[in-house]
Amino acid sequence: MEALRERIDRLLANPVYDIPPEEKSVVLLDLLKDELEYACERNSGLRNYVQHWPVNFRFAQKIADLPYLPVGLFKTEPPLSLVAPGEIKRTLTSSSTTGQQPSRIALDSSTARRMTKGVVTIVQNFIGPSRRPYLVVDVPGSVRGGQEMGARGAAIQGLQSFATEVTYCLSQDDHGELTLERDKVLAFAENRRESSVLVYGFTYILWNHLVKPLLADGIGLNMPDVHILHSGGWKRLQDEAVEKQAFNQGVARVFGCSPERVIDFYGMVENVGIIYPDCPAGNKHVPGFGEVIVRNPLTLDPVGEGEQGIVQVCSVLPTSFPGYLLLTEDIGEVVTKDGCPCGRRGTCFRFAGRVPKAEVRGCGNIERKR
Repeated sequence: MEALRERIDRLLANPVYDIPPEEKSVVLLDLLKDELEYACERNSGLRNYVQHWPVNFRFAQKIADLPYLPVGLFKTEPPLSLVAPGEIKRTLTSSSTTGQQPSRIALDSSTARRMTKGVVTIVQNFIGPSRRPYLVVDVPGSVRGGQEMGARGAAIQGLQSFATEVTYCLSQDDHGELTLERDKVLAFAENRRESSVLVYGFTYILWNHLVKPLLADGIGLNMPDVHILHSGGWKRLQDEAVEKQAFNQGVARVFGCSPERVIDFYGMVENVGIIYPDCPAGNKHVPGFGEVIVRNPLTLDPVGEGEQGIVQVCSVLPTSFPGYLLLTEDIGEVVTKDGCPCGRRGTCFRFAGRVPKAEVRGCGNIERKR
């Protein structure tokens, strides 16, 4: 096991978007086979599942031929794990709406460390490595200590490696209503207009509780050297007829920066340690320690570039749970396997929506349900 962890760490240490696709495929295929072997030794149910797969994974020639799991298998209690209960340091829970079962992801110390390293490596490529003041458009209670942490708390905490200080700018009343602490935001902006700044917020909350109120009052924060990262919640904004271009322009107008500094990223707790930010060309990029495959919804065969299908995510980072090869409930398409105009190498893709009749995720929304 120690040798396997060292190989994963070596891959994590490489430039995140510079590995030639052919070379990356060979390295990932070899690692994923060994991780599947390890997982089968640790979990008899998974071993039975893999043994009944149409292709013996040991002889697979492509990542697409390896046995994958539907993400719904992680909606269990206790969580689907490859480590003893005493080794679990934290359980991540996905967003879920009322009445739905969240996914539960068991992290041991080494997987948690790689999770942080993976996210930091990806974000550094988009905003640089420096630490800076960090404005969180959320309430402090979103990041709770203890054994369990939700998806939004994990996103907030994952970016704290870039922070010299952390400021939360929302409060929540007894009924769950969120309120912008406007004086706090204005003071933060006034004191840091000459500084590089990082902002993170859940997409719907960022728009409705900071951007819309300040736009309505004609208030600009004049922070040109800011990067605004956001994730989740697009379905609710689309229901309100807010499209991505209008969102980016509105956020940029409030903060006084260019729209290119507003970065949407996709992530899921089951694919822990990997996020997929938008590049200036509007594509989401796969890092060197992961891969994305798009499958035909009817046959589940891989489809070509430009064809829509069900998104499968792949990662070599986890060793505490079998999150290596996961079929999501999202529809997307691979734009290209290499050659994005932004210069990043490897697979880039775009999302198109949810699989019909798939569970609607809660996207981490803590607001009171209306």
